[in-house]
Amino acid sequence: MSWTFLSNHGHVIVQISQQPDVKLTDLAAQVGVTERRIREIIADLRDAGYLEVTKSGRRNSYRVIEGMQLRHSAESKHNLAELLGIFRRT
Repeated sequence: MSWTFLSNHGHVIVQISQQPDVKLTDLAAQVGVTERRIREIIADLRDAGYLEVTKSGRRNSYRVIEGMQLRHSAESKHNLAELLGIFRRT
C-alpha cells in the first residue's frame, strides 16, 4: 500500500474516538507506527485543541473535542464530529 486517504493523525483520532482508554501499544499496532510516533501525534492533537488527555494512575484516558474545525482550508467549514461520523460504529 503506497498511500491512504487519512494521515496518521487522522487514524489516531478515529481510533481514540472509538476507544478513549486505548493503550499506546495497541494504538501503535492499529495505526501501524511506533509508540514514539503515537506520543508525538497525541501531543500534536492535544496542543492543537483536538484532544484532552487525563492521567489516571499509569494510564491515560482521552477525550476528542469534536466541535473543533478541521484544519485544512478546503475542509475548514466542517468540524471533527462530521469527519468522525463517517467512522461511527452502529
